[in-house]
Amino acid sequence: MSTISTALEQPAEGKLHRNIDWRGAFWVASGVPALVLFSIGGIAGTTGTLAFGIWIASMIMGFLQSFTYAEIAGLFPNKSGGASIYGATAWLRYSKFIAPLSVWCNWFAWSPVLSLGCSIAAAYILNALAPVPLFTDASPDVVAYIAAHAGTAPADAIAAVTAAATPAIRNWTLFSHTLGPVSFTLNATFFIGAVLMLIIFAIQHRGILGTANVQKYIGLLVIIPMLIVGVVPIVTGQINWANFSPLVPLAAAYAPEPGSWNIAGWTLVLGGMFIAAWSTYGFETAVCYTSEFKNPGTDTFKAIFYSGLLCMLLFILVPFTFQGVLGLNGMLATPIVDGSGVADALAGMVGGGALIHSLLVMLMILALVLCIMTAMAGSSRTLYQGSVDGWLPRYLSHVNEHGAPTRAMWTDLVFNLIVLAIASADATSFFFILAVSNCGYIIFNFLNLNAGWIHRIDNGHINRPWKAPSWLLGLGAIFAYVNAIFMGAGAKVWNPMALWAGLITAALIIPVFCYRHYVQDKGKFPDHMLADLGMAGADLSVKKAGMLPYLTLVAGVVVMLLANWYFVI
Repeated sequence: MSTISTALEQPAEGKLHRNIDWRGAFWVASGVPALVLFSIGGIAGTTGTLAFGIWIASMIMGFLQSFTYAEIAGLFPNKSGGASIYGATAWLRYSKFIAPLSVWCNWFAWSPVLSLGCSIAAAYILNALAPVPLFTDASPDVVAYIAAHAGTAPADAIAAVTAAATPAIRNWTLFSHTLGPVSFTLNATFFIGAVLMLIIFAIQHRGILGTANVQKYIGLLVIIPMLIVGVVPIVTGQINWANFSPLVPLAAAYAPEPGSWNIAGWTLVLGGMFIAAWSTYGFETAVCYTSEFKNPGTDTFKAIFYSGLLCMLLFILVPFTFQGVLGLNGMLATPIVDGSGVADALAGMVGGGALIHSLLVMLMILALVLCIMTAMAGSSRTLYQGSVDGWLPRYLSHVNEHGAPTRAMWTDLVFNLIVLAIASADATSFFFILAVSNCGYIIFNFLNLNAGWIHRIDNGHINRPWKAPSWLLGLGAIFAYVNAIFMGAGAKVWNPMALWAGLITAALIIPVFCYRHYVQDKGKFPDHMLADLGMAGADLSVKKAGMLPYLTLVAGVVVMLLANWYFVI
């Protein structure tokens, strides 16, 4: 193993470069806290006064799970791509098809951050440059409209006046259509988002060192304002403790009436836990860059641990103050639920006048840019390493002179331009994409949390730079089934077809893998794939875990399906 590590110490043509330490990975992963902006409104709309508790519980679960990922990442100092790559090797002994499923699901879970983030950032930019005017019953324009149209209800008059005063660009669309459960459109949000995506691509093109350097400065500009947004309302006494009660689910999503702890209520809560996982677990991307660490033995654990602490702080603090200031009715407002008004709301919590408000909105846009950069860096390396290891098509293994996996990045870009057209249509389409991608994320988490104990059984003799306590490894395996419950019960909260669409998307890896493995590689894996474990292909026939991995998979499917059957709205 030491020979391999030494060989990769210096940049080589066609390989990623060892240019960063754990601090670089920390800054690349510092975009993860901004993921709170994606679903804070949606979770508030579906779980009501329980929203802050959902974020706390989900973040604690994510932090505890990360110790499993930290251990298995240390086994592979010469691989990048994240925990899905490291966990896939554990499953390879037991099925050629389960292993690539881990890699694929991790990619299609992370990759849509690009499109979803760009759609939200574009909405923020449109709100700043072409805002929709706000009218009330007493507004002169509304009074004049009612006078000119006798008998018109105030609400109808406000709607008519608002429509007339809305800037044309907000309603402009080059093309739109509906396909199945979603719509897609080429509107202003799409084109602004596409420009943002291309700018981020250009930054990523410079390689991981350049990316980390850029993100360090953007990260400071984002993390500090998010801390301000989280702390200032507490210090200034804006928190209304009545906004945290009663601690019961909503009677129905997006309606303020309190419900009860019945099956429908629990379903909404599990739906909140399901979608929160997509954000709070995301700091595991800090171990995507193992083969780019100068000292992977020590950098790997530090990167994920300190990234986890940062996320623990911000994912608990920001939702708490958000709910404490806005209250239930404020969180259920349409601009909050669809995400377009979250930046304005957060800026308004701090006060300070129009200048401070505009500055904070701009910093929230930077926060989204930061998490988009994080996602492109991580998801493209998952594609790259999946190609290098024989899971995905060969063309993805190309890197440029800066050590950036450019073909994987182009694939990410094209895929996300398509997804951006869907996400730009409306909130329903946005959350459908989010729920489908999170199905992939839960599948990845299930496989990789169980990969921890499988690696312990099959590869217990391999040196581990950092070894998780056994109880944490076991807790991670239990959480794998808890996550399966979230997926089975909670995906339907966001779209009735989300669970099944997610499973179908996951299954698409089968023809992709078959093409690579049986057509391009003639049924053999690359020799170097198992080099970090000191193994050869023949060693895969030794299955020390016996039937346990298979029983684990069956149990996971059963738990998911039972949860889907039992928990209904």
